[in-house]
Amino acid sequence: MAPSAHEASASVEPSSNDQGRTLPLEDIILARLDDDKAQDIVSIDLKGKSPVADTMIVASGRSHRHVGAIADHLLRALKDAGCGKARVEGLPNCDWVLIDAGDVIVHLFRPEVRTFYNIEKIWSVDAPHRISANRG
Repeated sequence: MAPSAHEASASVEPSSNDQGRTLPLEDIILARLDDDKAQDIVSIDLKGKSPVADTMIVASGRSHRHVGAIADHLLRALKDAGCGKARVEGLPNCDWVLIDAGDVIVHLFRPEVRTFYNIEKIWSVDAPHRISANRG
């Protein structure tokens, strides 16, 4: 039987930085989101809550185009870092893009769509760990 999408992507290995130290997958993703000026970046710890992933990161882009660019840059950064091929859904419309990078799942939204689905509330038992405030 073929492995599930999560099992296939769970073999993602962290990347090494210039000093030879290993960067965790979550750090690679958060750095790329910050570089691309993603808004309201939230990290949710899923350990013990879901077998699907260890961490969920939710962020917003200002427009369809911004969400698409963030997703594209993130997929390239993951590939360049040797983190394997992440699975992606939602790129054609760029209202809500889901990137499954194995142990980390990333949801990228336009602000109105994020407010409508309120995914942080669904997954957070505790308050989510907000990485950054709105960057207007």
